[in-house]
Amino acid sequence: MTEPIVSCRNVTKTFGEGELMVRALDAVNLDILAGDFATLAGPSGSGKTTLLNMIGALDHPSSGQVLVEGEDITGLGQDALSELRLRKIGFVFQAYNLIPVLSARENIEFVLELQGVGRELRRARAEELLEKVGLAGLGHRRPSALSGGQQQRVAVARALVSNPAIVLADEPTANLDSRTTAELVDLMQELNREFGTTFVIGTHDPRVIDRSRRHIELEDGRITSDTRL
Repeated sequence: MTEPIVSCRNVTKTFGEGELMVRALDAVNLDILAGDFATLAGPSGSGKTTLLNMIGALDHPSSGQVLVEGEDITGLGQDALSELRLRKIGFVFQAYNLIPVLSARENIEFVLELQGVGRELRRARAEELLEKVGLAGLGHRRPSALSGGQQQRVAVARALVSNPAIVLADEPTANLDSRTTAELVDLMQELNREFGTTFVIGTHDPRVIDRSRRHIELEDGRITSDTRL
């Protein structure tokens, strides 16, 4: 059996104390396998974003374990978690989160710069990904000169630049129209097929869910269904 990229074992996350305590995740068990193209959905307050934060090493569980490629990351300090995120996990956000004073190419390169990669290699890798996401020739533009769909493509390229084990996307199509949504899903599916990149997409968008190969539903902090399509 394929070794999971990420495993959650009895992961519970609470916020607050006493009568004000909220249980955002309740003993969640989940394995994300290499090559998965999965969607994660649920009503508001279901724990979807909290679970993505656990998978992405952005937050610690209150109890339970999170393993990335077999390594228990639950007790790691902030420096070690930052290094893990930098090298093994790519992120795509609803609001794009591009640096406005940098060009598209520089936004992609920035991840590699943090890793100490030389300028020529950074630029070559960024140009390669700009071409892959359909933005060849637009690398000099700043985010303000790009459409929403183009900015999200830059965000996908940035997420992929260090060849991460997994890419997490939180509502990546929320600000996109139907045509641009279809193009973005086409792109992510192509990258999944061509490179085996693992995607977990938190979304309410049926246009994305309908094209996933695995769909996970949460409610009240628990997984209520996990279906391979």
